[in-house]
Amino acid sequence: MTLRPMRWWDIPQLAELETELFSAKPWSQEGFWSELAHVPATRWYVVHEDELGVDGYAGLMCVPPEADVQTVAVAPRAQGMGLGRELLKALIAKAQERNCSQLFLEVESTNNAAISLYESSGFERQAVRADYYGPGLDAYVMRLRLDGGEISHG
Repeated sequence: MTLRPMRWWDIPQLAELETELFSAKPWSQEGFWSELAHVPATRWYVVHEDELGVDGYAGLMCVPPEADVQTVAVAPRAQGMGLGRELLKALIAKAQERNCSQLFLEVESTNNAAISLYESSGFERQAVRADYYGPGLDAYVMRLRLDGGEISHG
């Protein structure tokens, strides 16, 4: 599975996919532009493409010793095929490469597929952010400890 850096010309397609996947609180094109403005200083973004275009993307904010998963998204046509796991693995590897000891993320509390992915990758629930994604749409804050370049599950 080959990932490539996200580029400005991807933004219209990403914003469209974002709206499809995250209708409660999608990023705008301006949001993507703002994130790309911080690459490579504190951000890292990648995309995956199939024959129809971008089918997945992920982003990381890294200010050692902590990093934060900004987004992981997989188009419906590519879900269930391991792309989300590959994107997450790439983010974890980049956080380790940038000497981060912890990786955080927020996930909608009803997104069972994403929660399962994160928990199976070693993330642990730390807190709940009430109404984070809108009224009645809570987020779990999850953390993965990264120690000495190895993933720690405890």
